[in-house]
Amino acid sequence: MATLLLPAIAALVGPPLPRRALFASPAALLFAAPPPAHARSAVRQAMATFAEGRVEEALELYDAILAANPAARPYLWQRGLALYYAGRFDEGAAQFADDVAVNPNDTEEQIWHLLCLAQVKGGLASARAYRLSVGEDRRPVMRAVQRLFLSGDEADEREVELLAREGEPGTRFYAALYLSLYRESLGDKEGARKRMLEAVATEYARGTGRLDPMVELANVAVRRRGWE
Repeated sequence: MATLLLPAIAALVGPPLPRRALFASPAALLFAAPPPAHARSAVRQAMATFAEGRVEEALELYDAILAANPAARPYLWQRGLALYYAGRFDEGAAQFADDVAVNPNDTEEQIWHLLCLAQVKGGLASARAYRLSVGEDRRPVMRAVQRLFLSGDEADEREVELLAREGEPGTRFYAALYLSLYRESLGDKEGARKRMLEAVATEYARGTGRLDPMVELANVAVRRRGWE
């Protein structure tokens, strides 16, 4: 794995980009400034492997990156997603906590941290006591999703459901995706299945957003959970 050496990302790229910055052109915006080709290749290879559903193999690639450069850990939010779908929830929670330390305004990191902890703390209600502090997300859909995860209130769930029905294409995808994950955190497998299938069927997931890493994640979830 010597070819996967990754320089100190913080020095190379400056402030990290939240995953929402990848929407327009994910491949082009992985880094704020172009790092060496081998660094881009290592992360992209791991992301592509995950997108193909080879979750454990993707984790081997991320771990090789970290073995070469432990300082890269706070910038590998993608690794946290793979850890979640590998069932390594304690490690996933630690990864997202590290991510928030360098990217304190990413609501999605807070939510994924809660999702991991819900699996090891006896449910989402217990996990909330350990929630990370983050700034306000600029996307209305993610602010609504955050309120739902932090409150568990039925009115907040109805608000996200409305966005899944009537929002613009990207909003409908993200609302359905996180409704699925919310239902999964509550142990509602059928509700999680229904919402994830809704997410991958959206116009965004099938069209302009098909290269969004979170669309790729939704497709992995469908395959991983046997919901195809």
